[in-house]
Amino acid sequence: MSTISGTSCFSSVFQSPPETELLSSKKKSRFNFMLPKKPCEMGSSRIFCKLSETERGIGENPTISKLSARSKNRMEEYNTAMKRMMRNPYEYHHDLGMNYTLITDNLIVGSQPQKPEDVDHLKQEENVAYILNLQQDKDIEYWGIDLQSIIKRCRQLGIRHMRRPARDFDPDSLRNELPKAVSSLEWAISEGKGKVYVHCTAGLGRAPAVAIAYMFWFRGTNLNTAYDALTSKRSCGPNKKAIRGATYDLAKNDPWKEPFESLPEHAFEGIADWERKLIQDRVRSLRGT
Repeated sequence: MSTISGTSCFSSVFQSPPETELLSSKKKSRFNFMLPKKPCEMGSSRIFCKLSETERGIGENPTISKLSARSKNRMEEYNTAMKRMMRNPYEYHHDLGMNYTLITDNLIVGSQPQKPEDVDHLKQEENVAYILNLQQDKDIEYWGIDLQSIIKRCRQLGIRHMRRPARDFDPDSLRNELPKAVSSLEWAISEGKGKVYVHCTAGLGRAPAVAIAYMFWFRGTNLNTAYDALTSKRSCGPNKKAIRGATYDLAKNDPWKEPFESLPEHAFEGIADWERKLIQDRVRSLRGT
């Protein structure tokens, strides 16, 4: 994947840019798709589905048809940008609603909650006690999400809502923000009050990268093992180089250290025990910052 820095790459694509991950139409994986009410079964996967008013109204109401067309255009623009900038085959289907995958017993990676009812579902069906949101404000605005209503519902249900924004389509931003995001995730998991739901826009770039970095730094695996474990459950394309870069930043602070960009391609896919301990101490020290 090529590195995209700055925000100029968005101007020709979006009025207000969103997220870096999208659902693969090629690789099979177990997902939960949640659109309220009526669950339906497809194989071993639980798929919660209910056609939206927009979908049901196509061909019947001209106003609804226009709204549907606008939503479709937004998704097409987003997916085109994803494929061009991130060089991956994934697509995000906003009209299917929130989707997610259980990665471990206490960690879920998924797409953005779109309405307060999504928060109800996470609480009631998955025992979610924490939501970690990696989106920037402009991501949320692009999709027309009422974030305040979601945060309000979190408070009402006793869910802790946390934000650690990272810029979409930007591995450098992800590398810089990973330590703080993992700090929040590690703290929430250590509290043990329920599952942690980590999301960006589509749940296929920033969010899985945070989950993989947590597994790498705190669960004793190497990067490839953590990466393969997550992507075997959820088809996604998190930027491995960004995770390696963040690992390097945390493990090395010698003033004479070699620049990360000059290191071999697979450097920092594994770390020594003392480096892992140093990384854990530094990540934990970021709590509350």
